[in-house]
Formats: sequence, structure tokens, C-alpha cells
Amino acid sequence: MLRTELCDLVGIEYPIFQGGMARISDGILAAAVSEAGGLGIVSAASGDVDQIAAELDAAKQRTSKPIGVNVMLRGDNLDAIAQLIADKKPAVVTTGAGNPEKYMEMWKNAGIKVIPVVASTTYAKLFERAGADAVIAEGGESGGHIGELNTMALVPQVCDAVSIPVIAAGGIADGRGAAAALMLGACGIQIGTRFLLAEECSIARAYKDKVLKANDASTIVTGRRLGHPVRSIKSKFSREYARIEYTSIGDDELEQFAVGSLPAAVSGDEGHGCFLAGQISGLCKKEQPSAEIVREICEEAEALLLGGKKWVK
Repeated sequence: MLRTELCDLVGIEYPIFQGGMARISDGILAAAVSEAGGLGIVSAASGDVDQIAAELDAAKQRTSKPIGVNVMLRGDNLDAIAQLIADKKPAVVTTGAGNPEKYMEMWKNAGIKVIPVVASTTYAKLFERAGADAVIAEGGESGGHIGELNTMALVPQVCDAVSIPVIAAGGIADGRGAAAALMLGACGIQIGTRFLLAEECSIARAYKDKVLKANDASTIVTGRRLGHPVRSIKSKFSREYARIEYTSIGDDELEQFAVGSLPAAVSGDEGHGCFLAGQISGLCKKEQPSAEIVREICEEAEALLLGGKKWVK
């Protein structure tokens, strides 16, 4: 069985995290992944404390196994969300878009493992000094907000820079990616895009179809001008954003243009939706239960790492 130190750290069977995809990773999906032996993660990106609490409760009602929560460290009610997390005591909190140091002591005192997402060695070392239990090194191949370094370059450098466990993310969707991540020094992987096609994922049919039809050239990065680059599947919205991004349009107007684009995608609005997905979308070709996704990835990786087998389609 594929097992690493991450499994012991978090209390899971397989070293796989399901990414905390904004407005997508709900309690049903998270519970399904955790039941499968990975770590399901509820997204707190809605910013609505009551809704976040409801999704965490929904997950815990469906599984007794560890559950995580992902919080983006921006917004007006971060203190309330942080306190909710401390009160609900998920096994893990993953963080992005900021420094979790302000809340680190409170979360750790509640028995929660704190695992920030990083896009550079600088932040990995910073968060290690602050007391992080591990870090997720996420390359620019991922969907959603991205950094500049790609996974193949980022992961080994982060592994060399810190002594805490490193989880690899970005461009990983099968056993080959998992095996490669472990060979680079990571002790586990975080996957988002492939779980868009989990049967338990509640996104609209149009969103899933875009992932199913994608190939290696199907994504686009927008938002660099405002300092928050985002990778998504090419769509009417993303192409129009790319067209106007470097025109004379003002920053406020450009930012306003994107308001509501993620909820629109989740509901299947092809005209206004920003369909977040990674470059690995071209390998995600079937819908299946979360349990099958977790099992297939682990079996493939184990065959490659332990059995010395070459990849066979």
C-alpha cells in the first residue's frame, strides 16, 4: 500500500489531498474523498461563516475520517472564519493568498494541523519558521490562482529548503504524477482538477463537459495585470478578459468585469463563467466516484515506484 509520513501526520490512509477548490469543494465531495482514504477539504472561499459551518458539519455527518478546510487569507471576516475553524476542529487547515501566522497558535492549540500553500521557497521557509506542520508546493500548472514556478522546478527546491513535509500540487492527476512527485521529494500530492469529474462533485454538467473535452492547450492564464493570475479553461469569458486586460480599461473596471464569474461557472453559465481547471485537464477523461480516483492513482503510483513497471495505458 502506498503510504508516507503524510499519512501518519494527518491520520489518512493514502497520501492524497483533495484541493480546496473555491465554491466547489463542499461537504459532500470532501466526505467522499476522506471516506476513500485521502483527505477531503472543504472550501471556505464563500466567506459566509454559517455556510462554511454547514459544509463542515455535512462532511462530518458523512464520514468519521479526517476532514480539512481551505481558507484564503483575504476578506473582511477572516477573524470570524478563523475562529469557526478553531471551534469546528477539522484535522487540517490549508491556507492560501496570505500569511497564516496570525491564526497559527489558535489553530494549533485546537489540535489542527496547519498546512499553507506556497509558490516559492521563500514562503515555504517563512511558514516553517512560523510553525507550519507541512507545506503544499503548488506549481503554475494548477487551476485557479497560480504562481510563476512550475511543479517540476518548485517541488524539489522546496523539499531542499525546509525540513517539514512537502505536498506537491499542480499538474498531477494520475499515478505518473503522484510517482513523480514522490521521486522529487514530496511526501504526498494535492489534486484538484481530476476531482472536478468525481461523481460527488456538484458542478454543472457544462463545467464537467469542458474538462472532459479539454486537451493540453485548453487553458489560459488571465489576471496577471492585477497581480492575481488565474488559470481556467478557455471560454467566452476568459477570452474576452484576455482581450481587454491590456487595453486602456481601468483596474477597477477590469476587476469588476470578473465579479461573479466563478459562481457563474459552477452553475454552468458558458457566457459569463470562469471555469477554473489545470493544464492536466487533458488527462481527465471520465467521471467516476472519488473512491475510484483515489484508488487508481495510488495503485498506478505504487506499481511504478515499488514494482519498477513502466507506464501502460
